[in-house]
Amino acid sequence: MAYASPRKPGGKPSKFRKPRRKVCMFCVDKATSVDYKQMILGRFRTKLVSERGKIVPRRITGTCASHQRMVMEAIKRARHIALLPFVTD
Repeated sequence: MAYASPRKPGGKPSKFRKPRRKVCMFCVDKATSVDYKQMILGRFRTKLVSERGKIVPRRITGTCASHQRMVMEAIKRARHIALLPFVTD
């Protein structure tokens, strides 16, 4: 007997299939610190700040807890010195 595939015959994914675990992008690069100047770069800005200017939570971005705290502090510093907007209209 064959094992059940992760997809049902109708093409819908199984509700019991675990999603792939996200990996911290800073741990992959072996970054020891996150600077406010990095937050204006396009790579980090699009992934860590939403289009409305909010900080994206770590359950969505996949960053670890220590790097998320550094990211939060760096974004707040970048906002304070007007590198990032507080909100977008």
